[in-house]
Amino acid sequence: MINNYKEIKQWCDERNVKLVAISKTHSVESINLLYKQGQRIFGENKVQELLMKECQFSPDVQWHFVGHLQTNKIKFVTPFVSLIHSVDSFKLLQKINKQAIKNSRIQNVLLQVFIADEKTKFGLSESECCSLLEDKEFVRLKNIHISGLMGMATNTNDEKKIGKEFKGLKKMFDTLGVKYSSDNIEFKILSMGMSSDYRIAVNEGSNLVRLGSVIFGDRKIAG
Repeated sequence: MINNYKEIKQWCDERNVKLVAISKTHSVESINLLYKQGQRIFGENKVQELLMKECQFSPDVQWHFVGHLQTNKIKFVTPFVSLIHSVDSFKLLQKINKQAIKNSRIQNVLLQVFIADEKTKFGLSESECCSLLEDKEFVRLKNIHISGLMGMATNTNDEKKIGKEFKGLKKMFDTLGVKYSSDNIEFKILSMGMSSDYRIAVNEGSNLVRLGSVIFGDRKIAG
């Protein structure tokens, strides 16, 4: 069952916001229903599930990896994934670059920033982002393209708190965008906002939202 997709997609298009349909745990049949309505960008957070689904769709689908990426799984996604949202260490960047070289492609990634009041979430601080981008070894990563930032707000009903967290990330995005610019650094994507808070995120400057349950309904076992 696909819910309100056309209305949400129109809402995003009117604001020049890209919509990533988070298809994790949902069936190939459900994804195909959305594909037939014109959706071409899907997000997964488990490598095995992503591999199972990717091979069943045509090359015009863009697959985003939105979960915490383990270094031993990088080699499986770098041959085809369009964007990795969740880079949170220099070591991970190095490993991604190594695999991107093997596949003769430039891998687009986002730096994941920790903005929530929750210890279970991953991410870099602003100072850690700066240290990563200023690392003397960074210039050697020729097959990496830093495309922007990603962050997840606290899971709360306090909209003011959520808005403040997103506002802080947008400020950081703007600051880093001015400070860092090179052939492989371009702060053009600010990925923030999920089903419960995407309207707040867009109001605070997000240009890419990651929506799952608001479109697909409750999670299901993929198949």
